[in-house]
Amino acid sequence: MAQVFSRRSNTIARATLVGGPLAAALTLWLALVYTRSSYGTGAGEIRVQPIPFSHEHHVGVLGIDCRYCHTGVERTSYAGIPATQTCMNCHSQMWVGSTMLEPVRESLRTGESLRWQRVYNMPGFVYFDHSIHIHKGIGCTTCHGRIDRMPLTFQKPSLLMEWCLDCHRSPAPNLRPQSEIFNSHWQPPTDQPQRGAELAREYGLRDMHYLTSCSVCHR
Repeated sequence: MAQVFSRRSNTIARATLVGGPLAAALTLWLALVYTRSSYGTGAGEIRVQPIPFSHEHHVGVLGIDCRYCHTGVERTSYAGIPATQTCMNCHSQMWVGSTMLEPVRESLRTGESLRWQRVYNMPGFVYFDHSIHIHKGIGCTTCHGRIDRMPLTFQKPSLLMEWCLDCHRSPAPNLRPQSEIFNSHWQPPTDQPQRGAELAREYGLRDMHYLTSCSVCHR
């Protein structure tokens, strides 16, 4: 009877048994590396905007308060994008002939909103409320980084779930007085562990078990 399988069939079978799991493990490892890298999370990525808006200039140099443009940040879940009229409050008097600002003037003339590209885009299954974080002592730079030093805005943290949980498990190191929430230059004092614990009690923060409960962020 003729031999059905060639002599190298055993070698191929052994290679498949060993190589298959190795290839699957390698693929899984590469997927995990990608999702945690800046390519997967979007951290550090500068998005092309209709106008190259500089927070460094407006916040760092001119000292404009965050709430002047992001008017809803203390009351709603969204910080909000400023209306065109907010930009024109200043730019109807300065840089009136700037070619760079023509899209703003066009937006005001036509009533059509500028199409800004979102920099921080949370997944649809994640609930995030700006107002509660602000009222519980979390400052803008805690999540957005030194926005006053960004000529072009980019996402500072990874926004991975573990990044959120690190703060929810131990919020005290990030808590600051209400007077410093919008201060880009604020630095934790030397006694921050003690002061943070006091602020946690003052703000009425719930315990770690509640803050890390799934239903807090996934609703």
